[in-house]
Amino acid sequence: MAGEVVVDALPYFDQGYDEQGVREAALALVEEETRRYRPTKNYLEYLPLANYAAFETEMMKTEFERLQARLPMDMLSMKRYELPQPTAGRMNDVTAWMECVENSQAQLEHQSLRIANLELMSQYGAESWKSYNTVLQKMVDGAVGQISELKKQIQNINWKRKNEQSEAGTKLKQLEESWVGLVSKNYEIERACVEMEREIEQMEERKKGRR
Repeated sequence: MAGEVVVDALPYFDQGYDEQGVREAALALVEEETRRYRPTKNYLEYLPLANYAAFETEMMKTEFERLQARLPMDMLSMKRYELPQPTAGRMNDVTAWMECVENSQAQLEHQSLRIANLELMSQYGAESWKSYNTVLQKMVDGAVGQISELKKQIQNINWKRKNEQSEAGTKLKQLEESWVGLVSKNYEIERACVEMEREIEQMEERKKGRR
């Protein structure tokens, strides 16, 4: 298969990784390959360009511009909470006084709404937060469960790899021992054959000498 890489290593079975100089030699090989590696293609080119401003609101853009220009933040305006009287030139103007009355009514209504919201918060806020915390706890428990399941799967994969490598290593060791035995036996057979050939030659020479 094109591009297939066969890794001839059994990390769970092989020995000698902790010997002196092995780690340094491996790091040297990695460094050498890193120096020779020259990427010729952007592997992210199929992805669209990131739009970092997609979620920026107009208020956020304005605030970013202010921060970039290093301008101070505007102070909170309290003008809407003031109840000014008509200016000196309009003290006798009924319309001006009507505007002031309407402003005071609006402020009063606003304060009434604030009181109503505070009462609602006092009555239902705690239970709302408890419900929200319950939802968050369920989300946390779900995430913890997913992490635990993933860790279990990773552990099972590692155990499977270890068992497979241990079995393969044991089989390779047996095959290696068998190969060594066969080589040794072949060597003994070759040596015996050489000795027999030598004896045959000696017997033939003796036979010729008797003639």
